[in-house]
Amino acid sequence: MTLAPRLQLGQRQALVMTPQLQQAIKLLQLSQLELAGYVERELESNPLLVESPREDDGAAAGETPIDKAAPAGGDTADTLAGGSAALGEADERWAGEYVDRGGDGSSAKGGGTGALGEDAPDAMARIAEGDASLQRHVLAQISAEILDPVDRMVAVRLVEWLEPSGYLASESGDVGAALGVEASRVETVLSRLRQFDPPGLFSRTLAECLAAQLADRNRLDPAMQALLDNLDLLARRDLNGLLRRCGVDAEDLAGMIAEIRALDPKPGLRFNHEPVRTVIPDVHLRRVRHAELGEIWEVELNTDALPRVLADRRYYATLSRDARTKETREFVAERWQTANWLVKALDQRATTILKVAREIAQQQEGFFRHGVTALRPLVLRDVAIATGLHESTVSRVTSNKFIATPRGLFELKYFFTSSVSAASGAPAVSAEAVRSRMRRMIDAERPEATLSDDRLVELLRDEGIEIARRTVAKYREAMRIPSSVQRRREKSLSGMGMAIQVAAL
Repeated sequence: MTLAPRLQLGQRQALVMTPQLQQAIKLLQLSQLELAGYVERELESNPLLVESPREDDGAAAGETPIDKAAPAGGDTADTLAGGSAALGEADERWAGEYVDRGGDGSSAKGGGTGALGEDAPDAMARIAEGDASLQRHVLAQISAEILDPVDRMVAVRLVEWLEPSGYLASESGDVGAALGVEASRVETVLSRLRQFDPPGLFSRTLAECLAAQLADRNRLDPAMQALLDNLDLLARRDLNGLLRRCGVDAEDLAGMIAEIRALDPKPGLRFNHEPVRTVIPDVHLRRVRHAELGEIWEVELNTDALPRVLADRRYYATLSRDARTKETREFVAERWQTANWLVKALDQRATTILKVAREIAQQQEGFFRHGVTALRPLVLRDVAIATGLHESTVSRVTSNKFIATPRGLFELKYFFTSSVSAASGAPAVSAEAVRSRMRRMIDAERPEATLSDDRLVELLRDEGIEIARRTVAKYREAMRIPSSVQRRREKSLSGMGMAIQVAAL
C-alpha cells in the first residue's frame, strides 16, 4: 500500500474563538481608564461610531457622586486591604534597611563600552534628554562645579551608574577601567560628587548614606558613627548592645535613634515622581430607606464613567448609497457591523458588572453594616452559581473594577477571601476577618506582655476560631507585624522616648 496525499471533506463541531468573542472578553476585563482609551481609539478608526452627548442633569440619570457614596466619616479601619495599618511610618521605612540598604533592584548602569570617544557635553545632553530628573539635577551641579574635562567625563559616567535610589552601582576600579583613568582620580571626583545636593548621593552602603547626611548637619560624632556601624543591632532593637557599643546613656541613645529615623535612607527617590494611579468606581453602593422593605442596599452603575457611543445609522445609509465600488461597500458594511457589535458589547459589559456587584453586595451585607470583622468567606464559584455566569467571567468582571461604598472604595476582588474554620459547628470566618481580629489584639497589647503567636492562637480559639500557629505567623508577616520579641523591644524604645519627653517637661 502506497502513501499519497489526498483531499477529504468532512464535518465536525469545534469551539472557535471568533475575533468578536476575543474582543468581548478583552472588554470585560478592562478597567475604566483602559476602556476609555479603547473606545477613543475605536472612535478614531470607525467613522460610523459617534460619541453620545451626556446629560447635564447627572442626578436624573441615576448618577451618584463619589463623595456621597464614600463619606469621610466612614470607618477607616475597614478600608482597602482590610484596614491593615502600618506599624509606623518610620519602622516600615527602615524595616529592611539596617541589614541591607535593599535598593529597588534596578541599576542605572551606563554602557560598558567606555565614553572616551564621547565628549562629556554630549553625554550630559544624552542623559538630560531622558526622564531621569535625579540625573538632570546632578548634571546641573556638575556643570557648575566640575570644570576639568577629564573630571567631568568621570563625573558623567558616575551619574550613569547612579541607581534611582541615589546609591552608586559600581566600584571606582570598574569606572576607571571603563574610562582608562586611575581609580584614585575616580575616587577624587566621587568625593566631590558626594558634596552635592541632596546629601547621601553616590553612597555604596546605607551607613555611608546616613553618615553623609549627618555630616551635612554637623552631627557625625564618634558615638553616632558607632551607631551607624551597628545598624544590625538597631534593626533587632537590641538596646543593651547599642548602649555598650556607643558608650552613651539611654537618653542620648533615644535622641540619636530619633535623628537617624529622621534621615532619608534613599535620597534619590525624592526625584522619582511616578504618576498617581487614578481609580474610577464602576458601581456605587448606597444605603436607602424603602417604604415597605425598610433599609436596603442599592447598587448602581457609575453612569458618568461609562462610555457613551452610538452607531450612526443615518451616516451609514448615506455612505452605503454613495458607495461606487465593491470594496467601498464591503468596508462600510464591515465598519457598521463593528460599530453595532461594540455598542452591544459595552452594554453587555455594564450589565454583567452590575449583576456581579449586586450579588457581592448581597453576600457581604454584614461587611457593609459592621465592618471587616463581618466579612464572609466568598469564592468565585459562589457568585458564579448565584448569577449563572462562568467562574472565569466572574474573575474577569471583578478584576480592576471598583465599588464606592459608605466604608470606602474597594476593588471587587477584595470581597473574595478564603475561609478559616470555626469551632462547634459555627459558620466559617473569612481570613480577612481573622487578620482584623489579630490586628486589634496586637494593637491592644501591653508593652510588658506582648502576644506571641501561640497566645494569639489561644485568644482566637476563645473567640471560636480554629487556626494553626503557622497560619497566625503567616498572617502576621503578611501584615508586616514584627514578632512579639521585636514588638517588646520596639515598645520599650518608644516608652523610653516618651519618658524622656515627660522628664523634659
